[in-house]
Amino acid sequence: MRSALLWASTNPRLASTLPRRRFVRRAVRRFMPGETREDALREAARLATRGVPAILTMLGENVTTARETREVVDEYGRVLAEATERGLDAEISVKPTHLGLDLDPGLAARNVAELARAARGRGTVWIDMEGSAYTDATLDLYRDLKPEHDNLGVCLQSYLRRTEADLESLLPLAPRIRLVKGAYAEPPDLAYPSKGDVDARYRALGRRLLGHLDDGGDGFVGFGTHDAALIGPLARDARSRARTAERFEIEMLYGIGLRAQDALVAEGVPLRVLISYGAAWFPWYMRRLAERPANVWFVVRSFLR
Repeated sequence: MRSALLWASTNPRLASTLPRRRFVRRAVRRFMPGETREDALREAARLATRGVPAILTMLGENVTTARETREVVDEYGRVLAEATERGLDAEISVKPTHLGLDLDPGLAARNVAELARAARGRGTVWIDMEGSAYTDATLDLYRDLKPEHDNLGVCLQSYLRRTEADLESLLPLAPRIRLVKGAYAEPPDLAYPSKGDVDARYRALGRRLLGHLDDGGDGFVGFGTHDAALIGPLARDARSRARTAERFEIEMLYGIGLRAQDALVAEGVPLRVLISYGAAWFPWYMRRLAERPANVWFVVRSFLR
């Protein structure tokens, strides 16, 4: 099921036909509030009433012109400005290929730097991680920009075999790290195929990050997962360490694990919810289903209705 969903996420024919199906669009509403910036900001404001801050991301990747990247940068600038006007604690998360990494790494770097300047004093600009073909370029982008832009963070994926070495190389930079499992189709020589192995690497990487912070290292860690078996131990570990209580959070996706989110808020565990919006949602949606194929049942129910 996971392999089929990941294949679907890269199929242009499906991407052009399925989003027009009413039952698919109805099912998608469980995982994103809508396609517009206003939809995302409205939900960020609703979360704020519960004391939950947000991360906002406009869906899209692999743009083909510099003009498109300018439109993306301008859109994120408006998101930041409007969130500030509404008094929202809302960060942004960007994909490097959405900002021109395929076209010119220098263009992508200039675009990310512009957003980092616009977001200064407003929280983190998270550089998302895409497929393994972009890992080196994405980490190079982060390493080049981090010394001048302390509010930049980067995502690391526990399913990649290389991630432990990548993490060690980043620690001297006092990094802001979002740790996720990973949601792209990768060959077994690059990524652990077993869920048990991916989870074990996630625990080990999470403990390493917390240990780094507790030993006096600078940085921040966001645990991007809905897996209760990971969240509970890592959150307890973080809160028990004197130096980490203010430098970690759990980051969960909009519409997923709502009871778990409420429980974290009730326990006082730092939580931030990632809200996605935009018209280019099909590849992203297929990857979300692949992360937990049981979510396919929601699509089936929408179809039956």
